[in-house]
Amino acid sequence: MKLKILKKQNNARRCFVCGVDNNEGLKTEFYELEDGTLAATAVAHPFHQSYPGRVHGGVSTALLDETIGRAINITEPETWGVTVEITTRFKKPVPYDVPLLVIGRITENRSRLFSGEGRLILPDGTTAVTASARYMKLKLTDIAEFDGTVDTWELFPREGDPAALDLPDEK
Repeated sequence: MKLKILKKQNNARRCFVCGVDNNEGLKTEFYELEDGTLAATAVAHPFHQSYPGRVHGGVSTALLDETIGRAINITEPETWGVTVEITTRFKKPVPYDVPLLVIGRITENRSRLFSGEGRLILPDGTTAVTASARYMKLKLTDIAEFDGTVDTWELFPREGDPAALDLPDEK
């Protein structure tokens, strides 16, 4: 199903998952879709390997954790999710050097906590990894010290940012 992108989310500079200046990171880009889903695009590399040719399960979990946790920003832009628990299910190996699509959505939203689910999708449209997670809601200033001169949080538009994403049905 092709869905229109309503907004691209901000990135940090040094974050492992989204950091645009982190050479060992994933440089993931996040897009808010018209159906309330958050989609992320990333490419893992050989230095993210566990077994030969396979992305480490912790890297797949990190992609899902950040995507699900960021989904709260669609309806609550000033809220950040701090992971309380995450359950990851590995269905297929995840190769590196291929485009990965990660989808996250909120399944329950309360005053202090929210829950969500997500899936990591391979280029052939199959789901390789799924996760469900629960997060505590906090403001950024309550999570960590933030030095705006180094740890920026900003929009990094790029030529070729998509206007829509095709989300495959779950396989």
